[in-house]
Amino acid sequence: MELFVGRKKELESLEGLWHLRRACIVVIRGRRRVGKSRLAKEFANGKQFIEFTGLAPIHTTTAQDQRDTFASQLGQNLKLPMIAFRDWSDAFFYLSHHIGKTPTVVLFDEISWMGSQDPTFLSKLKAWWDLNYLQHPNLILILCGSVSTWIEKNILKSTAFFGRISLTINLEPLSLPECALFLDKIGFKGSAYEIFKILSILGGVPWYLEQINPNQMADTNIKHLCFKEAGLLVTEFDNIFHDLFNGLGYTYKKILHILADGMKLLKEIRQKLGWKQGGNLSEIMRNLITSDFVTPHYQWSFKTGNLGNQSLYRLSDLYTRFYIKYIEPERNRIQSKAYGDMEINQLPGWQTMMGFQLESLLLQNRPLLLKTLQINPADVVADNPYCQMPTSRQEGCQIDYLIQTSMKNLFFCEFKFTLGDLGMEVIKAMRKKIERFSIPRGHAAIPVLFYLGDISEKVYDERYFYRMIDISEFLTFSK
Repeated sequence: MELFVGRKKELESLEGLWHLRRACIVVIRGRRRVGKSRLAKEFANGKQFIEFTGLAPIHTTTAQDQRDTFASQLGQNLKLPMIAFRDWSDAFFYLSHHIGKTPTVVLFDEISWMGSQDPTFLSKLKAWWDLNYLQHPNLILILCGSVSTWIEKNILKSTAFFGRISLTINLEPLSLPECALFLDKIGFKGSAYEIFKILSILGGVPWYLEQINPNQMADTNIKHLCFKEAGLLVTEFDNIFHDLFNGLGYTYKKILHILADGMKLLKEIRQKLGWKQGGNLSEIMRNLITSDFVTPHYQWSFKTGNLGNQSLYRLSDLYTRFYIKYIEPERNRIQSKAYGDMEINQLPGWQTMMGFQLESLLLQNRPLLLKTLQINPADVVADNPYCQMPTSRQEGCQIDYLIQTSMKNLFFCEFKFTLGDLGMEVIKAMRKKIERFSIPRGHAAIPVLFYLGDISEKVYDERYFYRMIDISEFLTFSK
């Protein structure tokens, strides 16, 4: 059995469905490799479990190929002789004959692939459900897949399935404590610095973490995964991007490359693309957000707490950003084995890159940041990376993470990742940033430092920061 860590809240939500005493449909969505089907299997432990996975589509794949794959998997699941289905309605009704009174979980994994060649697939699934769900009160049907835009359009926002979805789970990467527990369970013994170096590239994606060799340290693992000709993460971007965006991959990739250089407003993305006003850029950005590549960060008014009209868009998937910045430009050299004796830390701009990657990793773990600062999420007016645009009256400035609370506190958070000592320059830089902001009357500007490394005694003695938080504490877990 694959290693399973975390997902406590998701499992509790799934288990709660049995108390409804009726058949339920569940949708689990999230990026590829994040563990959607693994969560379904863990939930189904101890229950009858019938699993189907769509056939990865290629140019010659037909609707009959998908039905034949379904039939083959049905036979394997239930130890039945092979049967041919010429219609999806026949396949679904045949399945219902083998669902008994015991608690049963049926998983349709990669459902967009299943129905890719038959426009009647979903309407027949809906008709089968409407006619049969009352007869199977102990059935939970889980629909999941990596093409989140397809699920969003055809299931979650479809009138055909309106009122029929009992639970939707947006599965996110594992939290920092869960990642640390995962690495501990596979036997990795590296320091907090080593762990954060790994997580800053792989994020909390379970399948990526499974590739770590516990008998090697971070740099060796990164080299083998990212800079060897047969490295799994050298070609991973092509694999996860395949068929996600209906043949418009070039445009989506171009936008991701633009965002790899930093957060951008929609108008800035449009300018970089050379597009005129109008078009479908907003829809493209929504698709990138739905697919978990990009995160929008709204800006807001300190005085009123009201959201602004514009959002900054950030490439938030850690692996994707690392691939675009470091792996993709070197694909030819990697294939020619030019990185054989290379030291990771010698790569151009490596330390700066790790700082950006760590920032994204911490922003994926906001509940931990708020908990450490003893801020009740209910008291948060707004929180995001914050970018003050330069004008004739004010200088521009960017804050790694800014939190405004209903108590009129503004927490200015800085993220630092280093092997050396952090000196007085970190205080000087924060003071300069805060001075550039127009703080509303009655509000307090509270500087906070999240760091990995060492702090010089002078910084401690200055007592400038409200909190100086060693993020290695986030790797603590309960066995």
